[in-house]
Amino acid sequence: MSELFSESWMQGFQAKWNAEADLSGELEKIGFNSVIGYGFAGEDAPKGVLKVENGKAVAGGAYAGETLNWDIRCSEEQWKKMMADPPGMMGLGLAFTAGHMKFAVGDYGAMIKDPRMAGPFIKSFAVMAQV
Repeated sequence: MSELFSESWMQGFQAKWNAEADLSGELEKIGFNSVIGYGFAGEDAPKGVLKVENGKAVAGGAYAGETLNWDIRCSEEQWKKMMADPPGMMGLGLAFTAGHMKFAVGDYGAMIKDPRMAGPFIKSFAVMAQV
């Protein structure tokens, strides 16, 4: 496996994202467009970035200063834990409220209350586990 959130890892994530209808297909239905950063708690910038247009990941790679709509941070240990055993709604809620998952950019509360976005967000962790 490539280093977590490296250029090659993000490209693998992009391919897996697009292959998962419960993720890309559901987000396509709502015209979801976003630039999502993924990284580690305590670091100045995310490591990887995924650009999504109409639900499909159109670019995945190393973060290069893009303006982000979402920037999700966890410790490396927490990321690996969530990829080994992808969380459901309760697990994500616990990770967020306990401070194990932070959003440097983006509104977790608003997103998780919208079932059109919450389901695909949860699915994204199962997809990460496939990379």
